[in-house]
Amino acid sequence: MADELLQRLAERWPQDVELLASSPDTPVLRVRAGALKEVARFLREQGYRMLLDVGGVDYLGHRPAEERFEVVYHLLDVQERRRLRLRVPLPAQDPRLDTVSDLWPSANWAEREVFDLFGIRFEGHPNLKRILMPDDWQGHPLRKDYPLRGPERSRQPQALRSRFAPLKLGAEEDGR
Repeated sequence: MADELLQRLAERWPQDVELLASSPDTPVLRVRAGALKEVARFLREQGYRMLLDVGGVDYLGHRPAEERFEVVYHLLDVQERRRLRLRVPLPAQDPRLDTVSDLWPSANWAEREVFDLFGIRFEGHPNLKRILMPDDWQGHPLRKDYPLRGPERSRQPQALRSRFAPLKLGAEEDGR
């Protein structure tokens, strides 16, 4: 059944869908970003009614700039007990992708998380705003080029020292 479906996908989208090496129980497909919405709709019609997760990956330094990011979708067909993983590569500059939250409502918060942490925009998302970081946070903390200590801090170490003065004990004041 799964092989038949994968064959149909390859025939229908020969330039947009590629079967990758799979884990034993989960076929993995690479899908071109422009075809994601059509492929996702087709898979939902074929029984993949549950979207388990959406994740982001940053391959900075390991892949060319046109494939720096990847959004990964984990699908489940409860009736047939089959899984499928979709991997969608995105460029470093202005990574964008159509939302699938209209097909699977569970994508709503997961896409917001990917947006918040990686800066990948989901076109047509009903409420694309930060979900984990404060609204005024600068940058996207799971990008590999994000500073390890976070965005530049407004307080200088000297200002912190004056705020937290050493505790004076009574014995020192008496000179004992």
